[in-house]
This record gives sequence, structure tokens and C-alpha cells, in this order.
Amino acid sequence: MSARRLVITKHAKSLTVFDGEEEVLRIPVVIGKNTADKEREGDLATPEGEFYICCKNPESKYHRFLGLSYPNVEDAERGLRDKLITPTECQQIRDAIAGKKCPPWKTALGGEVGLHGPSPNITWTHGCVAMNVDQIERLYDILEIGDEVTILP
Repeated sequence: MSARRLVITKHAKSLTVFDGEEEVLRIPVVIGKNTADKEREGDLATPEGEFYICCKNPESKYHRFLGLSYPNVEDAERGLRDKLITPTECQQIRDAIAGKKCPPWKTALGGEVGLHGPSPNITWTHGCVAMNVDQIERLYDILEIGDEVTILP
């Protein structure tokens, strides 16, 4: 596993790449139109919390896509408590996270959240983190499945 990790700060619209404790790259990003923490499918919010890169798609309609492990266990527990997902869906999310896989993305909590290239909307996304083509290509090349991603308010 690499020592690389990302910290995305939503209010600053910035993404910082660390290699161990050393900052190696900081880039401006575009986030979800809704600045709150993501709660459900279609809320246009970028999730907050601890995630990891769970997949890489070089053929994305947004140039490149690095999928995040949203929903995480905390999101699943909230979703179960709020009756947005079933106990079975909650357990499927827990199992995926325990196995460092992509969690189910087709639940009421939403999914398919990730880092990608330019968004059709220049100033906001539907919940992903978007950047220019050069930046997503660089991230795509240096990040690996399992690299940690922290998203702060």
C-alpha cells in the first residue's frame, strides 16, 4: 500500500496530496452544489468522512474516474437508523468496506462518488470532486486502489 493520501477540504475547494507527511500537490476542485454532507441519492452533496480509492476507470465520460468508498460504515449505520436502507444493504456496505472493496452504489444513500475530470457544470457537481484534465490525469497516474481519502467540511 502506498503512503499517499488525499485531503479534500470542501469549504476551501482544495485537494491536497500527501506522501507520508509531506504535501506533494495542492489543486483547486469543484464539489457538489449542496455544501452539506451527503445523506442520500440525488441531494447534490459531496460526502464527508474517511474513504479510500476503490476503483479506477480510464474510460469515464468525465475523462478519468477514481471511485470512492462511499457510502462508508458510518453512512450505512445512519442510513439504517433513518430507514433509508435495509439491514441487508447495511451489511453489504459493511462487508465491502471490511474487504476494502467498492460498497454498493445503488442504494438510497447514493453512490458512484469519486474524483474525475471536468464537469459539465463549471462551478458544481452532483456530489463528486471534479478538476481539470491535467490534474485528474496526474492523480490517476499516482494514486492506487486503497489510497486513503479524507473529505472535510
